[in-house]
Amino acid sequence: MDSRTKRPLTLAQLDALTRRALGVGLSSATELTGGFANAVWRLALLDGREVVMKLAPPPELEQLRYERNLLRTEATVYGLAAQAGIPVPELLRAGFDDPVLGGDYLVLSALDGVPWSRAKPAEADRRALRRELGGHLARLHAITGDVYGYPYAGLTGSTWREAFLVMTDAILADAGRYATPLPRPVSEIAAAIEAGASALEEVVTPCLVHFDLGSGNVFLTRDETPRIQAIIDHERAFWGDPLADFVVPTIFGELEESDPIVAGYRDAGGVVEFTGPARTRMVLYRLYLALMILIENGPRRYPEKEYAPLRDRCAADVLEALGKLSATP
Repeated sequence: MDSRTKRPLTLAQLDALTRRALGVGLSSATELTGGFANAVWRLALLDGREVVMKLAPPPELEQLRYERNLLRTEATVYGLAAQAGIPVPELLRAGFDDPVLGGDYLVLSALDGVPWSRAKPAEADRRALRRELGGHLARLHAITGDVYGYPYAGLTGSTWREAFLVMTDAILADAGRYATPLPRPVSEIAAAIEAGASALEEVVTPCLVHFDLGSGNVFLTRDETPRIQAIIDHERAFWGDPLADFVVPTIFGELEESDPIVAGYRDAGGVVEFTGPARTRMVLYRLYLALMILIENGPRRYPEKEYAPLRDRCAADVLEALGKLSATP
């Protein structure tokens, strides 16, 4: 989707950046338009390789608080995930504060698979893939840190409750900064989050959470029986509750215990509970995701016709989450 945060570069500028990053020029470049925040290009290099380059928005452009230094978060996750045996593209180069570009970039190995969102696997394959995704999630969540939240954005806490309240306070402050219309007043939303926050105290270890595992960020092999080739776009990752990573794969729905993603997660050693406090946490994370999608339109300024259906779904999700939180004893 078009977004004001996507940095435009000419072919000559991309060639110069590629030469600084990899020591080789490019023969062609194709912009990949599926993402929302960063500009992404697939580059054919003069030495025959193909790579993907991600460019952070210009540093002078306002973004949401959690979006500060997104590519630095992503670079960290690529390193940790690869060490844990999670399929990810190879990080070839991470450039921070590039003096010519005036910002950050990543260069990754190109994938030859297809995004799950475009693959349309058969139902039996879809269930097998969700089970496989659950296993990868369990391995990701086995990576632990020493602080909760978004360290590169300065939104952290010594407990998960503290960090999550800092994170939600920041996104609600962004709503005020960009005059984002929300379905209920900010004060009401903040009060509902605070009322449900005691459920967050069950989380006692900061685990690595992707928090953007939609079908567009999972690449599949082109085999007759597809497998997961790689998980991409880790820029929204934070340290927190593993349960939050089940929100995007079940977006606008509910996680059911019969979902193959749960079986795959448990097979790989992960723990998924469906207790009252766990369900409250899931509601909080759904609310947080819906707020993120609504409020990010402030700096990004999506095309109205394309964005309106997503905006309306997220507004409905906010109202549904508030209703559930108000009904929680």
